[in-house]
Amino acid sequence: MFAIGIVGSGQFAGAFAKLFNAHPGVSRVTATDLIADRAATLVRELDLAGVEDDFDAMLASDVDAVAIFTQRWTHAPLVVKALHAGKHVYCAVPMAFTVDEIGEIIDAVKETGLTYMMGETSQYHPATVYARQKAAEGGFGRLFYAEGDYLHDMDHGFYAAYQYSGGADWKRTASFPPMKYPTHAVGGVLGAWNTHAVSVSAIGVPDQLGDGVFDKAVSMFDNDFSNATALFETADGGSFRTNEFRRIGLAHWIPESRFVFYGTEGILEQGSRASFWHEKSEDLQDVTELLKPGWATGADDPVLANVDPALHESFISGHAPVHDTSALPTEFKGLGNGHMGSHQLLVNDFVTAVNEQTLPTVNAWVAARYTLPGLMAHESALRGGERLRIDDFGDAPQRG
Repeated sequence: MFAIGIVGSGQFAGAFAKLFNAHPGVSRVTATDLIADRAATLVRELDLAGVEDDFDAMLASDVDAVAIFTQRWTHAPLVVKALHAGKHVYCAVPMAFTVDEIGEIIDAVKETGLTYMMGETSQYHPATVYARQKAAEGGFGRLFYAEGDYLHDMDHGFYAAYQYSGGADWKRTASFPPMKYPTHAVGGVLGAWNTHAVSVSAIGVPDQLGDGVFDKAVSMFDNDFSNATALFETADGGSFRTNEFRRIGLAHWIPESRFVFYGTEGILEQGSRASFWHEKSEDLQDVTELLKPGWATGADDPVLANVDPALHESFISGHAPVHDTSALPTEFKGLGNGHMGSHQLLVNDFVTAVNEQTLPTVNAWVAARYTLPGLMAHESALRGGERLRIDDFGDAPQRG
């Protein structure tokens, strides 16, 4: 068993803190936040072990691990500092804001031998799980093309989320470049396809709404792209396309992430309301129900009190029939889940990896392959779609 500290006690942290606190492999959970009241509230509502004054105090405490849920551009420096302080790290997406930061995390993991895991929800997106199974069985034949979208309009809860996290200057941070938050699209593709991206050409769409978001004069990232599309070449000679859209007329309560995979022998198509598996020699198979998440408890959970109702479904979607939940602790039964049934599986992955000293599925090297393509896609878009090389940090070394 190990003790873990929650770093950043905002909207996203509560659902995970509750699961860490319930896991039999975790001895206790503490919390900290730049806004002290948020940490105190989280500790009180979930009956956690206590509050630490700040990040440095958390690292100086006797916790064995930290789970980082801070602003998305702050992750890498906190991760590196935590690893060098001797703490295992679970971190929300994205892994890093720059290519150099990715390298710093991988170097820190190598140097310390500690566990790092990025909590990419699309690793357990039902379509990705099913495609991973089909790929392992050879059902696709040669997998040569895929599509992954993350379609999250600002109106679907993002305005409120940025206002909550960004304070009075929230528009400066709400302009976060779409391709710098790529893992819900890229990770869902590469989570099923055993390859990595080697080059990219991307197009960014400058925003025209004029509400002060995605305005270069306001943006701390000097960004005016609200939508972006990237085409990647893969190491095995295939290709995949991803969309990161923040201005998109997606109907309410339709999942933001969806995936399509094309092979020489089989195809998986996920749509808004239905999903289908194709094979040359078989009739079309409707796999909609197999990939459809159920509902978890937690709609009235206090940890969602500050979450915009438009985002609630992301925190209460349960497992789909395609999910293998056999390794989950019985203590998770009846607890909340979220993001297409991924939360419980992600928490269990990390706890198991730390306690058994194994590599988590989305380890630093996998996280790099999910994050780096988007960073290079944004650079390509800034260069008018110039095709750019994507370097690779290689496969994770074997532990032990």
